[in-house]
Amino acid sequence: MATFLYKLGRLAFRRRRYVALIWVALLALAGFGAASASTATSSSFSIPGTEAQKAFDLLEQRFPDSSADGATARVVFKAPDGQKMTDPANKAEVNKIAGELKSGSDQIASVTDPYTAGAVSKDGSTAYVSVSYKVNSMELTDATRGALEDAGHTAQKSGMTVEIGGDALQVMPETGATEIIGVAIAAVVLVITFGSLIAAGLPLLTALIGVGIGVSTITALANVLDLGSTTSTLAMMIGLAVGIDYALFIVSRYRAELADGREREEAAGRAVGTAGSAVVFAGLTVVIALVGLAVVNIPMLSKMGFAAAGTVAIAVLIALTLVPAMMGFAGKRVMGRKARKAAEAGNRPEAKPNMGTRWARFVLRKPVWVLLAGVIGLGAIAVPAASLEMGLPDDGSQPTSTTQRRAYDLLSDGFGPGFNGPLMVVVDTANSSDGKTAAKQVSDEISGIPGVVAVTPAQFNKAGDTAMITVVPKDRPSSTETENVVHAIRDTGKDIKSDTGAEVLVTGSTAMNIDFSQKMNDALLPYLALVVGLAFLLLMLVFRSVLVPLKAALGFLLSVVAALGAVVAVFQWGWLGSLFGVEQTGPIMSMMPIFMVGVVFGLAMDYEVFLVTRMREAYVHGEKPGQAIVTGFKHGARVVTAAAVIMMAVFAGFIGSSEQMIKMIGFSLAIAVFFDAFVVRMAIVPAVLALLGQRAWWLPRWLDRLLPNVDVEGEGLRKELGETPEGGTSRDGYGGDAEGERELIRV
Repeated sequence: MATFLYKLGRLAFRRRRYVALIWVALLALAGFGAASASTATSSSFSIPGTEAQKAFDLLEQRFPDSSADGATARVVFKAPDGQKMTDPANKAEVNKIAGELKSGSDQIASVTDPYTAGAVSKDGSTAYVSVSYKVNSMELTDATRGALEDAGHTAQKSGMTVEIGGDALQVMPETGATEIIGVAIAAVVLVITFGSLIAAGLPLLTALIGVGIGVSTITALANVLDLGSTTSTLAMMIGLAVGIDYALFIVSRYRAELADGREREEAAGRAVGTAGSAVVFAGLTVVIALVGLAVVNIPMLSKMGFAAAGTVAIAVLIALTLVPAMMGFAGKRVMGRKARKAAEAGNRPEAKPNMGTRWARFVLRKPVWVLLAGVIGLGAIAVPAASLEMGLPDDGSQPTSTTQRRAYDLLSDGFGPGFNGPLMVVVDTANSSDGKTAAKQVSDEISGIPGVVAVTPAQFNKAGDTAMITVVPKDRPSSTETENVVHAIRDTGKDIKSDTGAEVLVTGSTAMNIDFSQKMNDALLPYLALVVGLAFLLLMLVFRSVLVPLKAALGFLLSVVAALGAVVAVFQWGWLGSLFGVEQTGPIMSMMPIFMVGVVFGLAMDYEVFLVTRMREAYVHGEKPGQAIVTGFKHGARVVTAAAVIMMAVFAGFIGSSEQMIKMIGFSLAIAVFFDAFVVRMAIVPAVLALLGQRAWWLPRWLDRLLPNVDVEGEGLRKELGETPEGGTSRDGYGGDAEGERELIRV
């Protein structure tokens, strides 16, 4: 692989104008596609194989006019102090607004009258108008949204409080200025790392081009592929982070090759052939982990994974082609002024022990203490993960500045928390001898379930073979008590089916969220096993060792569980919540743990490969195990530190998002990268390698013969370039005497 990438890097450097032109053309093409694409008309959410989805599909089939997947809104009114919503003036105002809503758009399916539908609170302080639409929220026109937003303006003038809830006003999440701050921090880190504005600008420029192509392509295909609003945001988050990191590795190696006196084209080829191999492997692991999300069988999650994986693949291709092309334009200006002058004069400054060298020597002196501190520290942070509760957010998790959140709070105060998440019970009486009796029995049984405050009479369809019953739980939609109510209704339904033949199914947004969370919970451990198993196999292939991959996989598990513990502490328990803008604690986003596992897996392998391949290079070429660790840190620690800080800055930039899901994923990825890069890879890994010594690189001979040689270290490339002297054998079978091979390593 290294030989092929070496040739690719030289070709891209030599034909840099054509390569740059191709990528700019692709960016323009993707941008044109995004600008001319129609707005996504759908953002469907389905969970195949669950009861809630089965009930939803049945509703669409048996109640074709009900617009089961249509958008909904609730216009909530609160009377001024000392008044009631039943006062004649207030009642007249509400009826007037309901009439205006009916005639305000042809997309409206129905508008309820709160005074005949029982939508006035017992104390008379609060009332609401329910609005149902024929299309989903993504298909609503601006005129329809405008009519809804204007609905309460006249009422507000009369002193009433008016807020609007539901998904009809759903908009794209805002990330705010913190995202830009993340990129700015990345730029500062790059300047400090390289000491050159040109070298710092290269990774930023190429990463932005890659993200531009990826996100524009997603936007262009959103309508065709039914992509949700958060898909492009997550692709941007991951693509930007890995794009900067991959380019950073290539540029860093290029500068090292120039410092060794290589010609520019040769230096670019070697940089892509060596560091590029690590980039390909790291990118491949991220892509596999993201595509592997498809095994969960949630279409929305699969599409998010595929979209993010596509952006990562673009980042890898750009690192291997556009980065060497841009290095061709930059010339030797990628090096700082002092380094350029030294190189031109043929002087090599004396290598002083850097921070990485000093840290590695400290770990070698105290491996047991460093290992214990790292494991115990992460273990303590991981403790809250045992209390992990998963769910999906509702309007109650929105910022208090939004009308959706204020409408949620008004309904909770006036009618009770459960009113924000009513359950829809569907009774299929097609196989029942007496459907009406069966439906009444269902209503009576549900009324007696603890935690249920209201049950509406059954409403049959025209054919008379299906009934809908609305159930209002006592507690808020995302609570454990409401989940218990759903399970109790389903248990009751099983008994009713055996007695009457009528099938009872529970759906609605609350039930959908519960089923989604359960499915994600069930998939987490199998997916984790798949990812860790894959990590073990891939690293065994790269490092030709059994214990090094085992240590890497266990370290990855430790960092992921610790990150989950931190997420639970902040978002579920509320510790330091105000610092991260958490206004409402609650269950952890159902898809967040599994998504975090997929992304962090790839990033962890990124740092593992970059650090440990340097150590293996040194060991293979004759250095003692301890000295090999120091050599690996001498050349890799600075770049890995910069890469981790950049990635943390980019991810942390999304904590400022108004969308709870984006905020949570941004925090979880930032903290997971911190734990994995600085605690696991920088402390636990060298400590374990120091304790294992030569045994760390042990591989059974039969397994050594079976495993293909992917040449991530560039050993084959050096042989092809004629740099490996003949004669002698290194300790693991590579040709060349140890002393001679030490001279051949270019780091």
